[in-house]
Amino acid sequence: MKKLVIVESPAKTKTISKFLGKDYKIISTMGHIKDLPTKKLGVTINGSIDIDYVVIEGKKDTINTIRKEARTADEVFIAPDPDREGEIIAWHVDQEIENVVKNPDKIYRIAFNEITKPAVIEAIQNPSHIDLQKVSAQQARRVLDRWVGYEVSPVLWKKVAKGLSAGRVQSVALRLICDREQAIREFKPQEYWSINGLFGYKKNQFEATLTHIGKKKAEIGNKKNADATVKKIKEQEYVVDSITDKKRLKNPLAPFMTSTLQQTAFNRLGMSVKKTMQVAQKLYEGLPMEDAKTPVALITYMRTDSLRISDTALTQARTFITRNFSKEYLPPRAQVYIKKKGKAQDAHEAIRPVNVNITPEQAKKYLPADAAKLYELIWKRFVASQMKPAQYAQRQVVIKGGTFTFKVTGSTLLFDGFLKVYGVDEEEEKEKKAVIPQGLKAKDAVDLKKVMPKQHFTQPPPRFTEASLVKELEKEGIGRPSTYATILNTIRARSYTELDTKKRFVPTELGMTVTKLLVNHLPKIVNPKFTAHMEEDLDKIAQGELERDELLRVFYDMFQGDLDAFKKAIGSEGKKHAEPTDIKCPKCKKHKLVIRFGKAGEFLGCPGYPDCKFTSNFKRNEEGKIELVKIEGPVLLEEKCPQCGKQLRKVVGKFGPFIACSGYPECKYIHREKASFPCPSCKKGAVIKRRWRGGIFWGCDQYPDCKFAAFGDIEETPCPLCKAPFLVKKVAKDGTITLSCHTKTCGYKIVKEPAEA
Repeated sequence: MKKLVIVESPAKTKTISKFLGKDYKIISTMGHIKDLPTKKLGVTINGSIDIDYVVIEGKKDTINTIRKEARTADEVFIAPDPDREGEIIAWHVDQEIENVVKNPDKIYRIAFNEITKPAVIEAIQNPSHIDLQKVSAQQARRVLDRWVGYEVSPVLWKKVAKGLSAGRVQSVALRLICDREQAIREFKPQEYWSINGLFGYKKNQFEATLTHIGKKKAEIGNKKNADATVKKIKEQEYVVDSITDKKRLKNPLAPFMTSTLQQTAFNRLGMSVKKTMQVAQKLYEGLPMEDAKTPVALITYMRTDSLRISDTALTQARTFITRNFSKEYLPPRAQVYIKKKGKAQDAHEAIRPVNVNITPEQAKKYLPADAAKLYELIWKRFVASQMKPAQYAQRQVVIKGGTFTFKVTGSTLLFDGFLKVYGVDEEEEKEKKAVIPQGLKAKDAVDLKKVMPKQHFTQPPPRFTEASLVKELEKEGIGRPSTYATILNTIRARSYTELDTKKRFVPTELGMTVTKLLVNHLPKIVNPKFTAHMEEDLDKIAQGELERDELLRVFYDMFQGDLDAFKKAIGSEGKKHAEPTDIKCPKCKKHKLVIRFGKAGEFLGCPGYPDCKFTSNFKRNEEGKIELVKIEGPVLLEEKCPQCGKQLRKVVGKFGPFIACSGYPECKYIHREKASFPCPSCKKGAVIKRRWRGGIFWGCDQYPDCKFAAFGDIEETPCPLCKAPFLVKKVAKDGTITLSCHTKTCGYKIVKEPAEA
């Protein structure tokens, strides 16, 4: 009897095939096989809301293979990932094979939270059917995203610049970044002072902080008040008013779910959200360990917002802790964690190691470095979550003199508990290590040795990192943990944001302008609370509490009204949007300059054009104020022109800087970067670097006789597969580098994250 198992990822076929016998054939869909069309909306509203699915480019052969194998199978088990995206893939596969299988009743949907032999066999022995409510929820999300992206983007092209995009969740995330930047620009620092006292007791010294003056908190706003307070402090005699001892427990953190894994991997490992999910996917699907030909699945499914742990895993963890750390580290009963906010997908578990007995030290011998680091983080978090709390002895000393009260708190670790495995995050452990002299008692006199006033200024809210933005999205209920990687990747890939030196999001002028337009004209679409409410409604569809078309109709009626008003406003205003500034045009002195967006990016221009043609580059200073940037003129170089002997000069043209002869227009020589290899096409010409408005390309200097061209930069490294003399190099805005072979029939491609590049 032939049985067919259809999975989502080709990597899973290797892992699963070792669990099942020769009667099973395992094939992969390699992701989605169908989606909405790329060149039309693909959604029509008649009596019902109809969705036009088309085969994704390049997936026709995949579908033919699936149909061919299903035709001869006695049973078919459709097994994509256990989430909504997996459910829509399963539904599309079912549609393709239901009319070719021997018995449609023998088509099953199976899912497993971990790719282990017991989990896979249990899934096959207890098959289910496609969850049409999950399918409806995914369809609703896809349609909502298509309406916003497909309908709003063309309006932005017309109003601002070509190639812009809007997204139902992407635009809300961008708004959070822009609102934060605006708050930073508007922030006015407030001065305040802290005062510490250095006290002596016998031969020891210790610091304490002024907390109260009389019964009021010590709030000192300027140097004058600080100096006056210091003077009075020095006049007093001081004694220990009280000493309070207590024990403090530090509880272990819950095991990871998607969002907390993304945040912690960024903070502890410096791993981007995109990279974290890519590596976690490999750990879930399986990587080679001792046997290079046999992948081993190392973690459970990594797209989850559940904190549930199976009884089997809890027993395994408790046994491991007892054997390796002694019983004093084991709590009387297993630790149970409950998600406080929102509805967890309890069909899943938290992210945990499949086999806790595979320690990070063992895994490190076989795994790539990034996979080993992420596995160690997941393993430690899970094991630590089932250990006892850490215990601290905490002592607070209160010192009084006149009306002044100083306090100091010191703590000593009594029992490391879960910290023995998980350690301490630098960001989490900001507590200052205060040393309190031994033998100090209440009513003891202490000597004031020194008073240390310190000036401070309140700080603006920090810009978002990937980790803090994920935390904010989760807190606001925007998107779902499984979508955060895509959202952040889209924000980084667009021209709407940049990263500063600390890897924090900074909105560009374009990002700020687009957000402002959307807030003014489509306020609900970029309203965090509205978007969070939509996410709740999508959950209701998945749970069978709301009809798909009911949600879509309500949304479309609201959206279409706002969109029509937006289009009408654009039509009546006519010109492209220009962002006003407070800077008077230095040329005509009549108008205030505006920010415009051209093919080469944003620039300042006079609204009096064409009467005044003043333009300028600009930048914003630390306070967010606009400053004009003078364009550098031509710079003479020491090198001589190889054609006429005059000096070469560096000039800035339409497509960026280049080197040319200073004798222009009599001498038209332009310096070209030349590759070390001859033209791969004609074998005669040289391959030189050129620029056009789309960027860089390398082409044969025998053009138009030879039309060889490679778009993008190149790296003169031979292709490992076909031995072509170079690889095409493309750098994304987030720093990710893609190297690919220019030879179409080869297909070699490798992607390097910024940290690897």
